[in-house]
Amino acid sequence: MKGVQFLVAFVLLALASKLVSASDPSPLQDFCVAINDTKDGVFVNGKFCKDPKLATAEDFFLPGLNIPGNTSNQVGSMVTPANVQQIPGLNTLGISLVRIDYAPYGGLNPPHTHPRATEILVVVEGTLSVGFVTSNTDNRLFTKVLYPGDVFVFPEGMVHFQFNIGSTNAVAFAALSSQNPGVITIANAVFGSDPAINPDVLAKAFQLDQNIVKQLQSRFWWDNN
Repeated sequence: MKGVQFLVAFVLLALASKLVSASDPSPLQDFCVAINDTKDGVFVNGKFCKDPKLATAEDFFLPGLNIPGNTSNQVGSMVTPANVQQIPGLNTLGISLVRIDYAPYGGLNPPHTHPRATEILVVVEGTLSVGFVTSNTDNRLFTKVLYPGDVFVFPEGMVHFQFNIGSTNAVAFAALSSQNPGVITIANAVFGSDPAINPDVLAKAFQLDQNIVKQLQSRFWWDNN
């Protein structure tokens, strides 16, 4: 009986270890500054690493997140990223940051998802209506109105949004649990893909007239290209 119990415990431990290893591995060095030049580099977690002896403070630095983003666009928002593309020293560290500016009276960060990161957002100015929707089949909406100092979490992979319901500019900062979280804006991906998705597919999926689908595709394809 003890042998069976030991075997069960061993199998559970092995399964737990496999689940843990399915996520991004912990860095095995102090840092891995990303470089584009492959010479004398080692490919680690998406980027080649600079020789640590050649790293400088600039590899871990980014100025300018105090500067408001330009919200003069169709959705009235601007996301300013601080990820591994802007800060090479973030490579393998599993974290990044964005500043989000929203225009008054309806500035929107449209429904989107981050395939590789959970997001935690803090409002520093203005009033935002935010929310996320859970996966099928519940599709449950979690939503909240946020004021300066309020914090909200968007779980990894969940479709989420932020909407400025105030009469003034709004500003938020968000941290994400990946150095390169990725973003898929739902409307752009569905109606603005290149090449375009067959209108018959979208007409049936969204229960829309095919002419409406084609109109949406022409609009979003133009915006994306």
